[in-house]
Amino acid sequence: MKQLSFLQPKPLPFSYEDWKAKPFHERVKMLCIAWATQGYGAPIAVYSFYLLKMMFYVSMWGFFCSFHSELGSWNTVGDWWYKLEALQVAIVWSILFEILGLGCGSGPLTARYMPPVGAFLHWLRPGTVKLPLFPKLPFLGADTRNLLDILLYILLLSSLVNILISSTVSLSQLIPIFILLPLLGILDQSIFLAARSEHYLIALFCFLFPEDTLAGLKLVWLAIWWGAASSKLNRHFPTVVGVMISNHAVLRSTWLRKKLYKNYPEDLRPSNFSKILAHLGTATEYLFPVILLLGIGGNLTLLGLVIMLGFHLYITSSVPMGVPLEWNIIMVYGAFLLFGYHAVASPFSLESPMLICVLGFSLVLLPLLGNLFPKWISFLLSMRYYAGNWAYSVWLFKGNLEEKMDKNIKKSNLTLRKQLSLFYDKDTFEPLADKVIAFRCMHLHGRALQELLPKAVDDIEAYTYRDGEIIAGLVLGWNFGEGHLHGKQLLHSIQKRCKYASGELRCIFVEAQPLFQADMAWKIYDAKDGLLEAGKVNVQALTELQPWREEK
Repeated sequence: MKQLSFLQPKPLPFSYEDWKAKPFHERVKMLCIAWATQGYGAPIAVYSFYLLKMMFYVSMWGFFCSFHSELGSWNTVGDWWYKLEALQVAIVWSILFEILGLGCGSGPLTARYMPPVGAFLHWLRPGTVKLPLFPKLPFLGADTRNLLDILLYILLLSSLVNILISSTVSLSQLIPIFILLPLLGILDQSIFLAARSEHYLIALFCFLFPEDTLAGLKLVWLAIWWGAASSKLNRHFPTVVGVMISNHAVLRSTWLRKKLYKNYPEDLRPSNFSKILAHLGTATEYLFPVILLLGIGGNLTLLGLVIMLGFHLYITSSVPMGVPLEWNIIMVYGAFLLFGYHAVASPFSLESPMLICVLGFSLVLLPLLGNLFPKWISFLLSMRYYAGNWAYSVWLFKGNLEEKMDKNIKKSNLTLRKQLSLFYDKDTFEPLADKVIAFRCMHLHGRALQELLPKAVDDIEAYTYRDGEIIAGLVLGWNFGEGHLHGKQLLHSIQKRCKYASGELRCIFVEAQPLFQADMAWKIYDAKDGLLEAGKVNVQALTELQPWREEK
């Protein structure tokens, strides 16, 4: 198959034949070494796709603002960009953008090649799989999408569009969002999480209290920055820095990438340079919100905004896996509006008891509980963004039995191998698909697989390895690093439809490390036989391991 350079991924530093002839752990090592200097190796077309998507996101915000009487068109943006109504439009548009599947979890960097989005293609289709919050309840716990699910989803889309094209926004227009989105979350957790409810829904709730809106929004922004910074105080984050910079879309220096590791290519544990960068990044995320909080305009506020802008530009320019690009855009816009133009307003001037309670629960109590008991609460609701300490899973299909999902499960995307085969020949798409293994193993938590894979299957060569993120994206229509979406509950739904025999599908489920605890819990399941084994792995011990298994 002839390749266009625009679509061609970066060539791997080894031949397909040599790589394929190696045993599994050697192939993983080769992929990890390749990742260290070239990341995922995405082609130019992938980055162009995400650039165009960001441009569409911003331009449509301006388009929707033109409907509102307090705002205006792009021609007069200097007269209205600082108004809270403009931020309200950005928040409502962001919810719509995300639940259509256009934001986080879209495109090739989340294993969506054709079509490049899921979400609405999946959530408007009866018979697709969903993940109810309470699976044991009658009716509400059903895992098959029905007409009620689709109707509620359409109502939510309609309610959001109605707000966006209205000249003024009333309380009666906002209330349905606070009913429909939680209700949809009970019926299907993926929709609630896709809406980035821990940010957008809480921020929108602040608009129900006109006198406290500005202060409430400032607290939301501060909580997100500080919550994310706090979650990075762990042993995992230095490996995240290496994986992220090695995959950076702009910083492509091979010399710089090698410096991220102790002794490339023999030792790919984080170097002191990586650790320093991790600490500096965490300190920066703590620091600039403090500066913005203390600033009342003038040079101090300007300094905080410059640091904030540099911080988010760095994240956006890296085009990280999961691609939360538009989320970074609204964080920057919100910072300039809330802490720049409205620098004098104090975030601690709240008067509404209800808003104080809701913000206290969602911005303080819920993240705290999510860090203490991560198995019960999503890392998104816990505000543990890109900290490296996430739940994850690995799915092992015997032979080519992954394809049973195409035959027995209604969904909007084909399996990853079939999607990639539309663009590339076998010697290109097979190692490209397996680079996801390197992504997982390069993170600290992925090194637990060196112990867990041999426990799960006797002969790894007889199985096809798939990261749970890819499975969730295919079967649920959305994925964004939330390991609980591809846990035991999803396995049960897939087994009900595909009926794998004993040994045909094995799953490894690894939980995040709880705050103040030294271990991560893990479980191994067989699709038919259920739980096979469970235990814990010490995180400190993982820091001594390479990303690959070393034969003794």
